[in-house]
Amino acid sequence: MNVNPAIRSILHLDLDAFYASVEVLDRPELRGKPVIVGGDERRGVVAAASYEARKFGIHSAMPTATAKRLCPQGIVLPVRMSRYAEMSDRIFAVYRRFTPLVEPLSIDEAFLDVTGCERLFGSAEEVARKIRAAVREETGLTVSAGVAPNKFLAKIASDLGKPDGLTVVPPGGEQEFLDPLPVGKLWGVGKVTEEALRGRGIRTIGDLRRSSRETLARTFGAHGEHLYELARGIDDRPVETEREAKSIGHEDTYDHDLRDRGAMRRELLSLADRVSSRLRRGGIRGKTVTLKVKYHDFVQVTRAITLSDPTDDGGTIYRCGLDLLLDTDAGARPVRLLGISVSRLVPAAGARKKDRMEQLGLFGRPHAGKPETQKPVDPEKKEKLNRAVDRIREKFGPGRIVPGALPQEKRRSE
Repeated sequence: MNVNPAIRSILHLDLDAFYASVEVLDRPELRGKPVIVGGDERRGVVAAASYEARKFGIHSAMPTATAKRLCPQGIVLPVRMSRYAEMSDRIFAVYRRFTPLVEPLSIDEAFLDVTGCERLFGSAEEVARKIRAAVREETGLTVSAGVAPNKFLAKIASDLGKPDGLTVVPPGGEQEFLDPLPVGKLWGVGKVTEEALRGRGIRTIGDLRRSSRETLARTFGAHGEHLYELARGIDDRPVETEREAKSIGHEDTYDHDLRDRGAMRRELLSLADRVSSRLRRGGIRGKTVTLKVKYHDFVQVTRAITLSDPTDDGGTIYRCGLDLLLDTDAGARPVRLLGISVSRLVPAAGARKKDRMEQLGLFGRPHAGKPETQKPVDPEKKEKLNRAVDRIREKFGPGRIVPGALPQEKRRSE
């Protein structure tokens, strides 16, 4: 089969009500009931809601108290991020069986470029069907898919097919697909922009497409130029794999504020382990480690350190996070979110083998009562250990081996 190299085949895959679906998977008695995942009613917000709960107007980021008023019979469950991360890793492993060109957008969402996979797996639509079937069979979860010539169209297509749907936009069918849709479906069109467009008689994407570039640019500036292209289904952005990403990171929001530094250290260990695993899977290392802290009052700070040599080692990233944590008010102020990311990425093959930041305390400060004089870890032994851990996870699943210092609930396997 000859493939036009100018036409790409892009999938957007989005797990349906992911957190809530995992909870129902683990507790089948909840099936068909309004499940709300999030914080408590006193100060929490909704992280996810089952489709049964959404019928009552419940959506993510809504205060949990509001959600309970809308749906008194709703079942509120705490966020179990380690469990969701474990399931996400399993599902993304399915994606990578079909193509290495996977761009994670979040824990439950990704773009895939399957251009040229026809001989192995069939058309892009067939690939999407096979992926959805594999995810359902191997995890019990459903994923909605959009298939299109670019990322923008694939994203809209998957949204329209939710839940558990598959929507295809064939090459040449962009305008037929876009024109009838409300203009609010376009990226970057929020309530303010939508009202401004409606004031000019523009209600559908087709209406917008009939507006001139000059008029849109004069009214909305550079954003108008962007809207002009989106209304025509133009989006040239490539799928960026982890190897091509500018940074790799994870963050968790907690059901209850963290007040104890010991708990924060355990959370940082989990985050560093997940980030390092993604770095090694992508064949990349990074030099700059950034810590993100959001306090109970939603004030957010970031701290960063740049290493002398790039790393993909979880222990090194963890120790950076510990030192950076000392430069925040964490502990003195309750913390609702922690995150770690690594940037300034380079291919692992070109990175220097020697990691100079081997001491337990990077800046001469001891941690958790450990002495500053701990001997450096042999870099070669460390790399062998990391590779062994990765092989075990690939064979038996991500939850089978985790850092021993993590609390029991973070060590749960299936």
